Amino acid sequence: MTIEDVEVDRPLAHEVVVRTVATGVCHSDVHHVEWADNIDIPRILGHEPAGIVESVGELVTYVKPGDHVIACLSAFCGTCEFCLRGKPNLCDKTRTARRPDEPPRVSRQGERINTLANVGSFAEQMLLHENGIVKVRNDMPFEQAALLGCGVITGMGAALRTAAVKPNSTVAVFGAGGVGLSAIQGARIAGARQVIAVDVSETKLQKARELGATDTVDASQEDPIEGVRRVSWDDGGVDYSFEAIGVPSVIEQAFEVLRPGGVCTVIGIARDEERVTLNPRLLLGERKLQGSSMGSNRFRVDLPHYIDLYLQGRLLLDEMISCRYRLDQVNEAFDAVLNRSVARGVIVFD
Repeated sequence: MTIEDVEVDRPLAHEVVVRTVATGVCHSDVHHVEWADNIDIPRILGHEPAGIVESVGELVTYVKPGDHVIACLSAFCGTCEFCLRGKPNLCDKTRTARRPDEPPRVSRQGERINTLANVGSFAEQMLLHENGIVKVRNDMPFEQAALLGCGVITGMGAALRTAAVKPNSTVAVFGAGGVGLSAIQGARIAGARQVIAVDVSETKLQKARELGATDTVDASQEDPIEGVRRVSWDDGGVDYSFEAIGVPSVIEQAFEVLRPGGVCTVIGIARDEERVTLNPRLLLGERKLQGSSMGSNRFRVDLPHYIDLYLQGRLLLDEMISCRYRLDQVNEAFDAVLNRSVARGVIVFD
């Protein structure tokens, strides 16, 4: 990736210009580099930001210049079937993007510049639809707020909303990156009595223990299925499992460790051509496999709640930030994600 100057258009009726203050570096951004043959480029990556409103379109009433906001890639139109059924995270977002006959939001010498998920937070400014942001209290620090817009809401939401983890239950989380750590915290906050973290990195497993895992399994040292069964407090299995990596074999492992009646929730992103193979006999025990899209979120409701949890000391965000970078260190930040050496890196703007 290179750092270049671009032009940001003026906001149309329902749009908002936001000055980026901080943005997380998510593994989904890395996927877009690894899978670059499947996306339109040039493109500004980044989709996990917090910032300050600079200007608004003429019909915007939700925010004003000076407001602190978090941008979320789950922008909602408010009028489609999914939005009206209370599933705004499944909105196709076409109504919140500019039409082909409208000028591009971002350009360079007249050439359209695409932005990841209509956000593009690896930039000093973002031009967003007002339904893609949530206003937050001014005493919430930007670096921690940035994590909420994707990684935290995806992992926490998978535990609290999609799976609806019950108190006194047992949980296993496969993958202790930013999303997995958030799922671990969601399970803890939900009242799970045992939370097992599974990863191949001892550094990440240590972080998982810090954030609420009661037990850990090092998948580089033992079979993860046997490891979870070994440490499980409930007859060698768990009530809920979460896959936060996007690897078919790991999805299969997460399903295998369920007790009868258990639920496995897939959060990770796999390639389109990949497939999962399951033992159908396990389904006879009423085990379930389900997916989670952005934590089944209603982000304008969820994120203010998560901020309250953070300020109460119940949601640990400071501990999730492993490194801080300048924008010109973005490639270094990506290398850290690929090397599995960070829980979450954050790019901080001057």
